[in-house]
Amino acid sequence: MNYTQENLLQQLMLSDLSDDSNGELISIITSELDDAEGAEKHNPDSLPLLPIRNTVLFPGVVIPITVSRKKSVRLVRKAYRGDKTVGVVAQKNMLAEDPAQEDLYQVGTMAKILKMLVLPDGNTTIIIQGQSRFKIEEVTQEEPYMVAKVSYCPETFPKKNSKEVKALVESLQEAAAKILKLNPEIPQEAQVALDNIDSPSFLTHFLSSNINAEVSQKQKLLEINDGVERGTTLLQLMIREIQMLEIKQEIHSKVHTDIDEQQRDYFLRQQIKVLQDELGMEGPEQEVEKMRAAALKKKWPEPVAKHFNKELDKLTRLNPQAAEYPIALNYCEFLLDLPWNDYTKDNFNLKRTKKILDADHYGLEKVKERILEYLAVLKLKNDMKAPILCLYGPPGVGKTSLGRSVAKALGRKYIRIALGGVRDEAEIRGHRKTYVGAMPGRIISQIKKVGSSNPVMILDEVDKLNSDFRGDPSSALLEVLDPEQNHTFADNYLEVEYDLSKVLFIATANALDTIHPALRDRMEIIEVTGYTIEEKTEIAKRHLLPKLKEDHGLLAKDVAFSTAAIQKVIEDYTRESGVRNLERKLGAVVRNIAKSKAMEEQWPAKLEPKDVVRILGPEIFDKELYQDNETAGVVTGLAWTSVGGDILFIESLLSRGKGKLTLSGQLGDVMKESAITAVSYLRARAEEMGIDYRLFDQYDLHIHFPQGAVPKDGPSAGIAIFTSIASVFTQRKVRSHLAMTGEITLRGKVLPVGGIKEKILAAKRAGIKDVILCQKNRKDVNEISAHYIEGLNIHYVDRVDEVLDFALLPEKVAKPLDLRVREDAMPTTQADI
Repeated sequence: MNYTQENLLQQLMLSDLSDDSNGELISIITSELDDAEGAEKHNPDSLPLLPIRNTVLFPGVVIPITVSRKKSVRLVRKAYRGDKTVGVVAQKNMLAEDPAQEDLYQVGTMAKILKMLVLPDGNTTIIIQGQSRFKIEEVTQEEPYMVAKVSYCPETFPKKNSKEVKALVESLQEAAAKILKLNPEIPQEAQVALDNIDSPSFLTHFLSSNINAEVSQKQKLLEINDGVERGTTLLQLMIREIQMLEIKQEIHSKVHTDIDEQQRDYFLRQQIKVLQDELGMEGPEQEVEKMRAAALKKKWPEPVAKHFNKELDKLTRLNPQAAEYPIALNYCEFLLDLPWNDYTKDNFNLKRTKKILDADHYGLEKVKERILEYLAVLKLKNDMKAPILCLYGPPGVGKTSLGRSVAKALGRKYIRIALGGVRDEAEIRGHRKTYVGAMPGRIISQIKKVGSSNPVMILDEVDKLNSDFRGDPSSALLEVLDPEQNHTFADNYLEVEYDLSKVLFIATANALDTIHPALRDRMEIIEVTGYTIEEKTEIAKRHLLPKLKEDHGLLAKDVAFSTAAIQKVIEDYTRESGVRNLERKLGAVVRNIAKSKAMEEQWPAKLEPKDVVRILGPEIFDKELYQDNETAGVVTGLAWTSVGGDILFIESLLSRGKGKLTLSGQLGDVMKESAITAVSYLRARAEEMGIDYRLFDQYDLHIHFPQGAVPKDGPSAGIAIFTSIASVFTQRKVRSHLAMTGEITLRGKVLPVGGIKEKILAAKRAGIKDVILCQKNRKDVNEISAHYIEGLNIHYVDRVDEVLDFALLPEKVAKPLDLRVREDAMPTTQADI
């Protein structure tokens, strides 16, 4: 019997009702029960329903109930002020806070509230006594509490003096006494209560209420009208409880012996094992067999199957108490959870893939083309080893998000592993499982997590790997990223080879010089140079602004951005290759509009550049524009920066001196060498160009690059420097609206340079009309969309003579330079430079 704290609370709270003993209490219950059974005419046709959880109320039984739900509190308080009668019904759904009719059993017990107490915590506790059983016919009211029309269930019980009833009552009393004897947790006072019950009907109700059974089983007992049938069913439940108590006692007697503290834990586990056997629960042996059965369904290689079965055999020989047991168990479970030869099906609809890539990313044509080529070959051959792509470029250009788009286009699972700051080789290869706290590497762990052996895996920031005394993660990645080796990748924890050849690895990096040379050799480098202003404008229109409006609670129709306003933000408030700062600045503008909308203020329906200045304040960056001049020696060059292309001015000036060369403008070594090369070539060709050689000894040359605070370096300014010093020595002005880029040699050849796309677009933005490039840069210009270079005249050259023929105007801007004989005039030396 379940003679628990609830029963003790029942007795304790009833003590306030009477000073008499428990025996008198039982007689009160019994007499009131008899009155209830014989006074059917006093049973109301309609009852307010009080749902209860985790218990069933039987006629004649007194139980305390804590009422906390609002409906129930209202019902109880009103009933207590009235006839104190309620209909108590058990809930089918224990989780329902506001139960409907379908959540309740249809048979309940009419009860009287004997006492109501309001506890200090605000809850209301009532003591109720069951009266008569009823059946719900119809719910007539839902609010403020449930009221139902009911019909009462007749109690059919033979006379208590019949032989059948006597035998049943004696059997129930014997069973109850045996339970009291076997279960030491039940107070012996319960036997006194049983001895004072002489009504067979109440005996079955009392024992049914206190039997250790589920609510559904107690409810079945309540619904049985025939008293003998109810008593027989109750006896079966009690005999089952007696058997369980006897088994417990038998197990206890088997393991009860004088043992020391070291053996105590072992015998307790033996008890658990016997209990598991009796109850049919899984023990260690069953768990191992279950894993062995699951292994038969795995599609793993034969060597892996043999290794797994070997590990399982080891597991069966280990004592479950041993420290090695959970380690071995976790290892076997990890082997089972890995998706051996489980692959997702690739979507080879290349047109759909192209649409997804174009929709998610504007520009990046080379990268998209490379992905489509990979898919095309995989579609035709179906067993191509996945290439290792490395997207190299500045931050914020969409390298990481491109991997997510590739996974979506392929229909593969997506994994991202951040490698920035990783120093431990075990992060890649895992720990040996003999170590304390051993774990597999992040590659294998993530594959287990997504449940597929052919995901798209982004190795983010591969250039930021570090090495220390714990090993070199870059070296550990060599096997992962080598298409010739990664089909037999061995994780230290796994101990068996795993096939990574179907994984599409995409690495990202901001710089190549910090990547291990051997690692870089295994990757196909795809440069993502950044976006032009035109591309950033389209990205802002298509992606950034719709996302920002949605994130800030604006509708698409609330505000529009003009193209000029977007370009104003790009050119004057950001200086980057990607679009992260652009998104932040546009977000500041959108937030200002959101504030105006929230405060019901006026705002422009379409933002123009003046509105951007009003919201963001004065411009942060100044862009270089072409500055016309009438002075010889001033040339416009083109430069590539990490935030896009730009123009720069080169100024040369001659002054009386000894042939000294001065360079200023915070130049790097490459640009200094370009200037020295240009001066040397001009001196060698001075006679052909009509320059008196004595000028080099009698005049100092100063070459300056404005914006001296900005560092400058690179091989792109060679022909611009040469044109500048040729202009100042010949006093011929440079053609207006002209810019140039290219390197020169001592033989006068013009060499190709990089960053052509960015430089050409910067020239167009600055108002340049003519651009001089090396002949070998023609292929770079052909890759630029025609509408980007519309209005620009591109002139291709092979030698510096062709540069001067086009760049220098024939007329001189000043009189020729004066020459005079100076005894101290000395040739220019390297020391002077």
